[in-house]
Amino acid sequence: MDRTVSNRIFAGLIAIYAAMAAISIFLPQDAFGTTIRPDQMPAAPAVVALANAGIVLVVYGGLGLVGLRLARRLGLPAIWDAAVSNRGRFAIPALVGAGVGIALIAGDVLFSPINGVGRLAHPPLATAIVASVAAGIGEETMFRLFLISFWTWLIAAVLLRGRWQSIVYWLVAILAALAFGLAHLPALMYAHGWTSFGQVPPMLLVEILLLNGLLGMCAAWAFRKYGFLAAVGVHFWADIVWHVLWGMF
Repeated sequence: MDRTVSNRIFAGLIAIYAAMAAISIFLPQDAFGTTIRPDQMPAAPAVVALANAGIVLVVYGGLGLVGLRLARRLGLPAIWDAAVSNRGRFAIPALVGAGVGIALIAGDVLFSPINGVGRLAHPPLATAIVASVAAGIGEETMFRLFLISFWTWLIAAVLLRGRWQSIVYWLVAILAALAFGLAHLPALMYAHGWTSFGQVPPMLLVEILLLNGLLGMCAAWAFRKYGFLAAVGVHFWADIVWHVLWGMF
């Protein structure tokens, strides 16, 4: 029963992510309110939106299903696990996510005088809300559900024959959190017109890795303790505090 319900919930989450990916085509793409013009797209906006949604369904849906299967083999909680309370699924992730969001704000304030660019920019309100939903589902599917489950399974279950799974999990979680932080660099480089990683100020790189690393590790903790839905909740609420609420100021 847990597996059936979990699969249905995951399918619903991916469907929501696909919808957000389609909607995002019609919204401003950056903090400056820039919207992609139809003549800048490879096809009509509606076609591009449908293509975005299709990519999400195939790529993220496929990788997520692999992650779900491997997570079950590792004994991690199912998305809707009978042993996990609603407090663990929803309330605790919301509190942890809000705390991470506040930490992101504090970190940005502390780094802004020394990172070479000042305060990090935020997208307009509508884009921030859509991006918070999309990132909470999509990035957690990629960096926690798939990457952590796959590499922990490969190293601990296959190569080490079931030994040191907890240690391997956290080592992989650290690497996934670093990859998660680095994945934010291309958009930042585009926003500032940088064409190579060497142009990124060193302290800005430190800030990006630390702040996103914090979010990644908290999501990894929630994933291991309460399941994938909790990891999505941590990420979503962190982005709501960071991008939506703080972004309005």
